[in-house]
Amino acid sequence: MFRPVEIPLWLLVLIVLFAAVTFASHFLFPSVRWFFRKRMERAVARLNTRLARPIEPFKLARRHDMIQRLIYDPAVAQAVVEHAQSHGVPENVAFEQARDYAREIVPSFSATAYFTFGIRLAKWLSRALYRIRLGAFDRDELDAIDANAAVVFVMNHRSNMDYVLVTWLAARTSALSYAVGEWARVWPLSPVIRAMGAYFIRRRDRGVLYRRVLQRYVQMATAGGVTQAIFPEGGLSLTGRVAAPKTGLLGHIVEDFANHRRDVIFVPVALNYDRVLEDRVLIGAAEAGGRRFRVPASRLAGAVLGHLGQRLTRRFRGYGTASVGFGQPLSLAEFLGDEAPGPQDTARLSKEMMRRIEAVMPVLPVPLVAGILLDASPLPSARIEIRVAARLGMLHARGVALPRRDAARITADALNNLKQRGLVIEGGEGLAPAAGAEPVLRFYAASVAHHFEPVRLAAPAAELSPPAPSVR
Repeated sequence: MFRPVEIPLWLLVLIVLFAAVTFASHFLFPSVRWFFRKRMERAVARLNTRLARPIEPFKLARRHDMIQRLIYDPAVAQAVVEHAQSHGVPENVAFEQARDYAREIVPSFSATAYFTFGIRLAKWLSRALYRIRLGAFDRDELDAIDANAAVVFVMNHRSNMDYVLVTWLAARTSALSYAVGEWARVWPLSPVIRAMGAYFIRRRDRGVLYRRVLQRYVQMATAGGVTQAIFPEGGLSLTGRVAAPKTGLLGHIVEDFANHRRDVIFVPVALNYDRVLEDRVLIGAAEAGGRRFRVPASRLAGAVLGHLGQRLTRRFRGYGTASVGFGQPLSLAEFLGDEAPGPQDTARLSKEMMRRIEAVMPVLPVPLVAGILLDASPLPSARIEIRVAARLGMLHARGVALPRRDAARITADALNNLKQRGLVIEGGEGLAPAAGAEPVLRFYAASVAHHFEPVRLAAPAAELSPPAPSVR
């Protein structure tokens, strides 16, 4: 029993290796995970003391646990059975497909990544490209939101910078959970976005089973009090105007509202820019009559290299102003009253939220001056300034939040921006759009055109009055 046994060296190495793996998996790894988990919990506890809305336990749950909870949800299980019957496949095959959908959707939120790397990167990138200004904003109204309610920021979608800008501006409130499209499902972008708490959704090829898995995740997150950010337009605006809303994600929230006691507060958020980074790509997609567009790698590389060249030679002067306006929050409990939610309520809610977004859409120099140049040109800069002052007076009378600059500064900033891009030319009679620049000018002017449309004398009874915005 105690006699030496000779074995080959390779077998000894293999035995030691298996023993080391067993020891690590059963003793070392759980201890290490527990150590870092406790440190993370203490860090989140300290972080929650600084946030207006603490991070909910749902968002901090392990991704594996959330996937298990989602795929074993009764509604998802029923959808698995129906999918198996309708497609003639075994239930275990349908179940694995539902698991794949859940893995695709569920994020892996990291508070460390979000509040250290993510927020700092968002702040640096926003301020490196734009002059950031806050439009309509009532802090008292936002601070008065019920701490136990689930908050959903409902935003128009102007640029992919929207994610970056709102993430930074909402950093003092809570960690936002975004719904992002297929464009972000590429390595190495995908793991970073998952760590920031975003969840992926498919814009196309969505079957019944996929829609049910997505629906239940959104409903679970809302019931868990997760602060979310939704773009109801379903994609970037191709025309510059706020597009008609799609009721998908909003509908999931409304449908499940009667099943939990937590109120849902929708906060309208309007974003506008003096320059949208993707403007010509979006305009080209609108002219082609489709939403499918892809930026060629050569064009993207050229733009990045050109920007770096401007940085190195200190010729970069920024892309102008980016502004965010916050509208009057809407309580879903008050909006629905005592009635059971139905499809008509989702459509009514979507319409009301888009109206509130339009009401607080920031008025910026380039959109304002672009509209003037399209209406009448050529014009000398002095005449443009007079028209800018007149339009500011009209907007002030309508209660629209205005820029903090005067008409002279607004005109100068807008013209400098447009001249740098070669969108306006100056002749003997004044300034006029350059050849081929009209589509770009229309794209920007459309973002604020609704502020100058005739005022409705009476709003429908189902709609609430827009807030009187303030500027900060």
